[in-house]
Amino acid sequence: MSRNRAEAERKGRRGEGIAAWYLRLCGWRILDRRIKTARGEGIAAWYLRLCGWRILDRRIKTARGEVDLIARRGRVVAFVEVKWRRTAAELDSAIDERRLRRVAAAAEALMARYARPGDDATVDVILVTPGRWPRRIANATLR
Repeated sequence: MSRNRAEAERKGRRGEGIAAWYLRLCGWRILDRRIKTARGEGIAAWYLRLCGWRILDRRIKTARGEVDLIARRGRVVAFVEVKWRRTAAELDSAIDERRLRRVAAAAEALMARYARPGDDATVDVILVTPGRWPRRIANATLR
């Protein structure tokens, strides 16, 4: 048995996959970002539920783009982009025209699957930061 393998067994790291090794090497930055993204989407989903929306789906990817949340309330289907930032000041620049266009294109591709005839569809943005209530921008458009 090699010295490195014996040391790994002693430390309880035997059978550690390449992903864990890579995460240790990168300082957990990648995993940390994914956890924060998932946490922000979870907070946004609970906020929408409290406001009377029903969550239809999460993290839908299409060739045109990605939609973080799809929600319904009555005859309105909302395709929601969630942005999580550390401070409220960073939230002001979190969403731009390019991102809204991609969400709108993805929403257009997903419309047939989630919207019924006669339903209205909106592209919304929910801004999440720690220590504050989420801020929802309904029917988000940049001018």
